[in-house]
Amino acid sequence: MKLSSELKDKTIVITGGAGLIGKAFVREVVRNGGTAIIADVDADTGNTVKDTLSAELNTDNIEFAAVDITSKESVRNLLDKVREKHPVIDGLVNNAYPRNDHYGRKFEEVTYEDFCENLNLHLGGYFLMSQEVAAIMVEQNKGVIVNIASIYGFMAPRFELYENTGFTSPVEYSAIKGGLLSLTKYLASYLGKHGIRVNAVSPGGVHNNQSSSFVTEYSKKAIIGNRMAEPDDLAGAVVFLLSDASRYVTGQNIVVDGGWSI
Repeated sequence: MKLSSELKDKTIVITGGAGLIGKAFVREVVRNGGTAIIADVDADTGNTVKDTLSAELNTDNIEFAAVDITSKESVRNLLDKVREKHPVIDGLVNNAYPRNDHYGRKFEEVTYEDFCENLNLHLGGYFLMSQEVAAIMVEQNKGVIVNIASIYGFMAPRFELYENTGFTSPVEYSAIKGGLLSLTKYLASYLGKHGIRVNAVSPGGVHNNQSSSFVTEYSKKAIIGNRMAEPDDLAGAVVFLLSDASRYVTGQNIVVDGGWSI
């Protein structure tokens, strides 16, 4: 997919860039003329993704830089490394998905300690990345932050879909993504005077090896295509928000779910 609004000469940091969704964002940023920085905690996978996508797209505009978004030292080291080669950071996509080993339990089984830790890792990590990158963008007097939220940040899960599947929609996830949508508006209001735009993209369910029964039931509620989302479905909205085509858009949440939530 080639968009009309390009990211020519823009440097975009994508946390979780080595993951299922992050790879689609990296690919589309480069296809639209930008340089994509894969910022990921998994160095082996990150470098493999960089090499694979660089060969696929025949480009030198993909780089890898290790980061733990829950560590201020790690975040600052990442940004120092990026700025050695790219003095201006044009965009940040908060897309990482940190969680502890107990994440994903049913509501009754979630401990207070695990609930707090997962909020700290995920929502707290997005806060930390945004705070550190925003300090650079304030100096630049420009920049864009895009937060990857979820439809479950503004609506309740449909738990009937999870019956007999062996998994659930975690309570932490709803709390994290709901908080992220509020954080998006807060940052848009607070940073707007510095020429910084902050928006969110809320995907519906993304196809990722779920059981066939879940995929079938979920897809029945999708108005467009009767299917779950694919990572590429989300990339266009992210590129739009990063580009100058959305230069007068801030504090907004673009829902990409094939009409599932309406």
